[in-house]
Amino acid sequence: MTGLDPTNQPQRTLPRAKITAVIPLYNGAPFIAEAIESILAQSLPADEIIVVDDGSTDDGAEIVKRFLDRGPIKLLAKENGGQSSARNLGIRQAEGELIALLDQDDIWYENHLEVLTKPFMEARPGHHIGLVYGNLDRINRDGRMVRRNFLTESPSPHPKTWIAECVAADMFILPSASLGSKEAMIRTGLFDERLSGYEDDDLFSRMFSHGFELVYVPQPVTKWRIYNTSTSYTPRMARSRMIYFRKLVDTYPDEPDAEMYWVRDLIAPRFLGTLLQELVRATRASSKKALSVMTDIDVVLPHMRRKKRKRAVRHLSIARFMLNVDQPGAARAVVRRLIRHL
Repeated sequence: MTGLDPTNQPQRTLPRAKITAVIPLYNGAPFIAEAIESILAQSLPADEIIVVDDGSTDDGAEIVKRFLDRGPIKLLAKENGGQSSARNLGIRQAEGELIALLDQDDIWYENHLEVLTKPFMEARPGHHIGLVYGNLDRINRDGRMVRRNFLTESPSPHPKTWIAECVAADMFILPSASLGSKEAMIRTGLFDERLSGYEDDDLFSRMFSHGFELVYVPQPVTKWRIYNTSTSYTPRMARSRMIYFRKLVDTYPDEPDAEMYWVRDLIAPRFLGTLLQELVRATRASSKKALSVMTDIDVVLPHMRRKKRKRAVRHLSIARFMLNVDQPGAARAVVRRLIRHL
């Protein structure tokens, strides 16, 4: 595996680098005003705010226009291409050296930028910071608090100290809780526009593997809004999951000679676990949806250790039969039993 050498060009960590906030907008009318208000309320103001309308069909763009005389706000419009393409357009157009990402339904705390810029300003020579990210508080659709300090008990360790921590589990580095170097983002390829889900894990793990430091601040800086109709639960997310799985398999193939089994021991178990949980949820919707999830599981299973693969195949064969005779409840019980024994 080869990567960029971040020392090729010295990273600029100016005492007061310009900051551009980038918001991708797609049918976000219920939330976009609150997101923009949270940027305008910052104790350390953003130098530029770019909202990229990704082909919205609601009045979200009209709401943004009401803010144009309240700050350095630009509204860009493009055909619908997904969140990754919208973010990339905003990053390429940004004048700032630091990029502060904010999803349309999330909210920054007032000291968000002040906290996240500090590591950049205090970086010692030789520290090539690509990203600073903070803890977050989870809220529901209505903005009510659900859980504080969400990352404190996250199954994913923070900060990231080796690549296995980036590929073996969801990274839980939320774009809305991050501040990145524009230079580092561009040099590592920006967001993969095929992805609408996992695109943040993909970019941030690439930044890590290319030698840029990911700095974690344990203080909550963002309110993360998650709900059943958010992008975390869409069919597009399911497609992105499998694109990202194949990308990781190609990028980190098993290396038996070095006794490094990236796919067998890290990547495949991660995605199988996620897919089995998704399968349990799908059985509550319909047998057809559950069978679609099983198609993705069939892609992951050949990469598992032999013993675990055989156990999974036995259980899933029974579950598949139950789904084909439209008995999703029985299939769900079998899958839950498999999860307990993997």
